[in-house]
Amino acid sequence: MKVSTERIENSQVVLEVEAEPEEVERSLEEAYRRLVKRADVPGFRRGKAPRAMLERYIGREALLQEALDHLVPQLLRQAIEEQGIDAIAHPEIEITQSDPVTFKATLPVRPTVELGNYQEISIAPEPVEVTEEEMNRVIEQLQYQHALWEPVERPIKFGDLVTIDVEGSIGEESHLDREGIPFHVLQGLPWPVPGFAEKLEGLEKGQEKEFTISFPADYETSELAGKECLFKVLISEIKEKKLPELNDEFAKSLGEGFESMDSLRERVTSNLRLMAEEEARRRYEGKVIDAVVELTQVEFPPILVENDIDQLIAGQERLLRDNRMSLEDYLRSRKKTAEKLREELRPLATRQVTQSLVLTKVAEAERIEVSEEEIDGEIEAMAQGVGEKGEELRKMFNSPAARQSLEEMLLTRKTVKRLVEIASGKAEST
Repeated sequence: MKVSTERIENSQVVLEVEAEPEEVERSLEEAYRRLVKRADVPGFRRGKAPRAMLERYIGREALLQEALDHLVPQLLRQAIEEQGIDAIAHPEIEITQSDPVTFKATLPVRPTVELGNYQEISIAPEPVEVTEEEMNRVIEQLQYQHALWEPVERPIKFGDLVTIDVEGSIGEESHLDREGIPFHVLQGLPWPVPGFAEKLEGLEKGQEKEFTISFPADYETSELAGKECLFKVLISEIKEKKLPELNDEFAKSLGEGFESMDSLRERVTSNLRLMAEEEARRRYEGKVIDAVVELTQVEFPPILVENDIDQLIAGQERLLRDNRMSLEDYLRSRKKTAEKLREELRPLATRQVTQSLVLTKVAEAERIEVSEEEIDGEIEAMAQGVGEKGEELRKMFNSPAARQSLEEMLLTRKTVKRLVEIASGKAEST
């Protein structure tokens, strides 16, 4: 065979292979021996038809295709070995001509990563501050959560909880028929149809009202889209939330060892600070990683992004299954195709692949490693964190694949930690 190679962009190599005539003839003969055992050629017992008769019966193209199905992979493996190509995934193969037999294979090879001078990166961590306004907002939420619903004698306002009897009909068919149902009157509610809650504003206890609302043309239930529904509503009761007074008794009612509003405010402020510090840490790490990526020259084959998209979609499918929904149903509800979803995920997948390759290269440069003891320690920490399911988790991480996945996660964590130390000026020289 004759072989030529060309390295192209995105860490790919193109192999062009031309088979020798004797290689093709040998493969045709082998294809004949395989096919003659399966073909019923008129006038011959199975397996006894001469090659010329078999070729006339099934056609030259069919025999050649059978031969190439075996010959091309053989020649490709031989060419890859001879050329010393380190392919990381299956190639794309194209038969370019049949006489002489010539094919082209595009092979993804290992990415190239050239780090910039990341040791010189300097980024100041952002200060963390919890304002009194943020603390008061949390306490107001607690106050609202512990409010009581109390009956009122006034017209309905947004935010009220009402008890209603409701009948809904589309033409002659009943769409909704419920008595004594509670309904939270909030603007923009989609149930039972957008605009329903707005029709209740201003009604009084004991009042009846009829009104019509059309379902939106793009309503998710297609059989209702654009149709007009007649509603009959009777208001049985109107309640509003009565907020508890913010005093020491309120703080004590929350439990958690609160003795006064001061202790509640201190705890809320402390929790807000912890959350703010965690969020600031994540943002800071993101800035540092972005800065390192910006300094780095990275080239990788497109297959890595496709694989990452596959993993992202698989993760979405698992979440959807937990909610008893299939990916097909989800896409249909969003009026989206599988191809559109892949394109939407492509920027995220590209960013993840790039960051992973850069962090792996930094780990090599910094000689960062993860020991078996560190893996065992992480497993034990996770096991203790899930209580009774700890033993089940330990067994789950018994497999080499699970331990490798955990090792990669810990390696990334240690590498990011090292980069943060460098960027913040806290790194010790190695």
